[in-house]
Amino acid sequence: MARAQRLIAIFGSGETTPVMTSVHQDLIARVSDPRLDAILLDTPFGFQENADEIAEKTISYFRNHVGCEIRLASFRHSARATAPEFEQFLAALGEATYVFAGPGSPTYALRHWRHQAVRERLIAKITGGGCLAFASAAAIGLGAYALPVYEIYKVGDDPGWTEGLDLLGEIGVRCAVVPHYNNREGGTHDTRFCYMGEPRLRLLESMLPDDLLILGVDEYTACVIDVEAETVAVRGRGSVTVRRRGVERHWQRTTFPLRELRQSREAAASVRPLTPERQRTATLRTVEPAVAPVARDRQAADRRAAGGDQKVREDLARLVDVLLRLRSEARREQRFEDADRLRTVLAQCGVEVQDTPSGTAWSLAQA
Repeated sequence: MARAQRLIAIFGSGETTPVMTSVHQDLIARVSDPRLDAILLDTPFGFQENADEIAEKTISYFRNHVGCEIRLASFRHSARATAPEFEQFLAALGEATYVFAGPGSPTYALRHWRHQAVRERLIAKITGGGCLAFASAAAIGLGAYALPVYEIYKVGDDPGWTEGLDLLGEIGVRCAVVPHYNNREGGTHDTRFCYMGEPRLRLLESMLPDDLLILGVDEYTACVIDVEAETVAVRGRGSVTVRRRGVERHWQRTTFPLRELRQSREAAASVRPLTPERQRTATLRTVEPAVAPVARDRQAADRRAAGGDQKVREDLARLVDVLLRLRSEARREQRFEDADRLRTVLAQCGVEVQDTPSGTAWSLAQA
């Protein structure tokens, strides 16, 4: 008997638009054997006066466009729900094979999902079988740290994080999820990174633990994690981005190994013990001898990569991520000579570095 599908779908936005319809259809098909039990969680928008209308429109979208029935699992306020209502919600959550939640307020949803019984049933979809399809506000709650979007962008609170459900931590991905990553609604002001803009995102990054990454999902884009197959598929119009201290990696319309998300965290942890006093000498003494063989044998590496040696590409990506993190730290500390030397080392290995307003990107130079 085939093992149950274990899926996590993170939508950056547009979760109930035609662009994402085929994504829902594919996901639902994968968790419909032997039965489909799809539910809509209304908690994220449960405080809104038009909550009933939002729920009805979502149910109609799944019926008329996706081609399946989805039922409402209502839990709008933890303190107002009676004991029988809470038990009914938990039962629906436990039985469902497809759990969808979307727009609203991330902090409101988290406040009412913090009950251990709720988290346990969500984790069961990851460990036992099913699909969590979380979009926009709900998606923010998947990480270890959650972004209080409205409090910062609308109310004017100082930038900061709140505790997330850390459901992705259950599969070894310790992160903060940022949907609407490429938002452009601001027009004359920067609203990328879920309306935070670059200056606030850099401040927020500085508050995160060293081993925690930012997982960005563009609008009208889905990041589909197959836990069983250990793959990540990028669907839709945009990209999925992993960001640490201003260094970004992007994937668009492709499938890549789940270990890339885990290794981004591990690479960060591997350089954490470097103290400020040792940073200047340790960075270059450790890095330069390690990459010298790569520079000396660049042509051989090119031939192997061109021949489809996936391990070569993965090893190079991990090394580059570590070097770029060290370079970013040197630039922040105004150790520009060290930063320039690291860039030279990367260039010797055939890696071109581009410093852009949204961070640092890299690519392999043409041989």
